[in-house]
Amino acid sequence: MQDPRWADFVARDPRASIFHTVGWLEALRRTYGYRPVVFTTSSPTSELKNGIVFASVRSWITGERLVSLPFSDHCEPLFDSPEELNFVLHYLQAEMDHQAWKYVEVRPINGILSRKEAASQFQPSASYCFHRLSLEPEIEAIFQSLDKNSVRRRIRHAEREGLVEKCGRSEDLLAKFYDLMVVTRKRHGLPPQPLVWFRNLADCLGEAVEIRLACTKTEGIAVAAILTLRFRDTVVYKYGCSDWKFNHLGAMPLLLWRAIENGKAVGAKEFDMGRSDESNASLIAFKDKWAKNSSRLVYWRFPPPQAVDSENSWKLRLAKQLFGHMPNRFLAAFGRSFYRHIG
Repeated sequence: MQDPRWADFVARDPRASIFHTVGWLEALRRTYGYRPVVFTTSSPTSELKNGIVFASVRSWITGERLVSLPFSDHCEPLFDSPEELNFVLHYLQAEMDHQAWKYVEVRPINGILSRKEAASQFQPSASYCFHRLSLEPEIEAIFQSLDKNSVRRRIRHAEREGLVEKCGRSEDLLAKFYDLMVVTRKRHGLPPQPLVWFRNLADCLGEAVEIRLACTKTEGIAVAAILTLRFRDTVVYKYGCSDWKFNHLGAMPLLLWRAIENGKAVGAKEFDMGRSDESNASLIAFKDKWAKNSSRLVYWRFPPPQAVDSENSWKLRLAKQLFGHMPNRFLAAFGRSFYRHIG
């Protein structure tokens, strides 16, 4: 966080993402107390030529581990040489004998760990569906590539409804966004991440963070919101939330399209729609309407994860039912103490 070499390296490496930046790492540190650490083959006094960044997660509930990176959809190891990456991975495996880590997890975007020479003893721990939309074509061509019925017509319908869009990072926008986030997470049977997480993102990443809020024209009721991140030529759709009672207005497609339009206007070449659980067919189908060519994100872990037994699956279903019926203020309070343990 204090060695300027990391920020300089991230600024010049073409594979770096918003998740590598000092701002993202600082938000993780402030919110959850995770300690960022980078492993590299570069000497302590030389310019960095490679690196893989982790957060050290310590929890009295879930144990201690190294994750690259918590709450980040992907975090590519920044190495030109598979041999040098392999050297670092072997070092981390050897360190398991001297550390209290339960495991080390890596989340590459380009599947470099699938190569035999780099995989070492790391094994796949999870896989996700990953959607990206190219913003290089003309804006009208991008619009015409979107699904006619599920996206384009809903965008036009939202425009006719006269929904009012607000953009920025103000406390008022953040509060309205978070209220919708609590409602959405409750609908999904999950606690929301703490409000301070989103406030720290805005503080640490500054203009890279943008909240877009859609309100009804007459009553000014907040009906949907998204939070996007921008780094270089990529816009990342990180969080979205809505009040399902107003889904017929088409607010979410409108906000996503406005983010795409804005990204294109400022020179972005890609709209990163993030990961989706492979079991979440409805979310994957929604993103397929926007970006037809999806890929797989594979997370790798050493030692390999144990299979999830049926008892744990039963407990998860019970927990989701509990969260789905919990009052909003208690759900938010639970999220404040819960998330630091699951990074």
